[in-house]
Amino acid sequence: MQTQHSSWFTSQNICKVLVGAKLISKDQALDLLRRESQVSEIISKKQGGKSSKDLSLIDVILYLNLERQDQPGKIIDEDLIYKAFAAAWKLEYKKIDPLKLELKTVTGTISKSFALKHLLLPLQVEEGKLVVATPNPFNLEAVKDVEMVSKLKVRTIVSSKSDVEKLIREFFGFQYSISAAEDLFSRKGVDLGNLEKFVSLTAVDDLPSTDQHIVNAVNHLFSYSFDQKASDIHVEPKRDICLVRMRIDGVLHTVYKLPKQLHNAVVSRIKTLSGLDMAEKRRPQDGRIKMGKGDTEVEIRVSTIPVAFGEKLVLRIMDPDILFQDLEMLGFSPDDFKKYKRLISLPFGIVLVTGPTGSGKSTTLYSSLRMLSSPEVNITTIEDPIEMIHEEFNQIAVQPAISVTFGSVLRNILRQDPDIIMVGEIRDLETAQSAVQAALTGHLVLSTLHTNDAVSTVFRLLDLGIPPYLVHSSLNGIVAQRLVRKICPYCAQSFEMDARELAGLGLKIEQTGAVELKHGKGCVKCRQTGYMGRTGIYEILPYSEALKRMTSNDADLEAMRGKAVKEGLVMLRQNGIRKMLEGKTTYQEILRVTWDLI
Repeated sequence: MQTQHSSWFTSQNICKVLVGAKLISKDQALDLLRRESQVSEIISKKQGGKSSKDLSLIDVILYLNLERQDQPGKIIDEDLIYKAFAAAWKLEYKKIDPLKLELKTVTGTISKSFALKHLLLPLQVEEGKLVVATPNPFNLEAVKDVEMVSKLKVRTIVSSKSDVEKLIREFFGFQYSISAAEDLFSRKGVDLGNLEKFVSLTAVDDLPSTDQHIVNAVNHLFSYSFDQKASDIHVEPKRDICLVRMRIDGVLHTVYKLPKQLHNAVVSRIKTLSGLDMAEKRRPQDGRIKMGKGDTEVEIRVSTIPVAFGEKLVLRIMDPDILFQDLEMLGFSPDDFKKYKRLISLPFGIVLVTGPTGSGKSTTLYSSLRMLSSPEVNITTIEDPIEMIHEEFNQIAVQPAISVTFGSVLRNILRQDPDIIMVGEIRDLETAQSAVQAALTGHLVLSTLHTNDAVSTVFRLLDLGIPPYLVHSSLNGIVAQRLVRKICPYCAQSFEMDARELAGLGLKIEQTGAVELKHGKGCVKCRQTGYMGRTGIYEILPYSEALKRMTSNDADLEAMRGKAVKEGLVMLRQNGIRKMLEGKTTYQEILRVTWDLI
């Protein structure tokens, strides 16, 4: 901390600011001042002998996990402390969203050593001024130096010390790797992956995937995606750049625009890690990487496909914390959870989970299998590909090239004495027939189908060619699902909306007049989106005797749907409306994910 520039960071003044912001009481402040040196010594020993003189009272407060005086039960974090300082200094506070930073702006103005020494992070040029984030806006000499170098006036805003330090190290480290790799590849050549170039006169060797700069750059992409809790990484070749995007809470964000020359090297590095053929650039390939993320291991599924400007990569991050969850935490209503638990507790029959890609079907299936697994049960899965390896399951990967298909494996694994079988997806008649046969011979079969809702799944089975009498005797029930973004708990606000306005949008509710709803205003915790995390909405359909009697090759979909509702089926949109009225999500999210169910 640059304490020589200001007396703001003395222990007494830190306490004064936090008491003024009502984050701590006067008694807490006195207690902190008494204990500061003792706690600093403890922190110093835990950090490997770092001098306690280098620690401030802010470090002590963060170590003690103090409760907020104004909101008991909530902890004072670093953002709150620096937000209080910003208010006292009458300056803007900003929680930096790394997804919105431009690599060139951050690293193209000042050196890494200067940025780290003075804790200055250039963010963007706004109205002719360079916006710089810092935990200490009183380092005026350093600010003047930045103005001289950039030839722009500087506007300082306040950000937390750890955020500024972390982003300086990450962005400058990544930029160094990219620049160094670009220098090695500076010779202009023909891009053989670009289909727009019909004639190639000369060829250029690819930058080796083992080059340390490329290794560092790819490692950064992985660690950055873990930090941002991304579910997918897209590496896309364009005409002049290599675009890197990440999917966070179901929405794609552009993260980096890399020099096009580095695209092949980045692709080759990822192919090497995932065991793919680096020489094969014309055919799609699939591979996987196992990588450490803190104390857990993460599976990364890699898919390559040739596009107009080269090979595109999509990396699906299979986080066990996401895939293997407590079933009750997935978003089921109490009644739906009882229905679903009853379906998967039956000794035999088929339970189908339906929904579009990215609707959480894999999480539901894996979480169900983990709940059902025990030493007394043999669980076998057939997947394409295996999404997450789990030692309690016997997992088989489909390999069409050698005729190992869902249908052929299903016929063979019945000799493996399974109790529960999970089939990744029922795609064709052969797989459907084998799944039905397995269910009829005393096995519980869990699988997925791509249909819009629960009732239409019965008709999809008939379309595949399964006779009605086999559907009657094998199907236990169906789960249709979607994922909706949850309102950020840190910035949730109540507002009123007329029930007629909601009905006009297709969200019919029982009450009339003004309805109290919630939305996220947008804050530092949720990157100003108003959303944090996702939850499921479900439609649970036990396949009752009445529905069986209605199932035939000329069955009426609407009549069957009406009967299901009379028997207690809560439709997807209605379940979403419940979550909206409970203040867990917004009406915009319900409309977004159930637009095809009107």
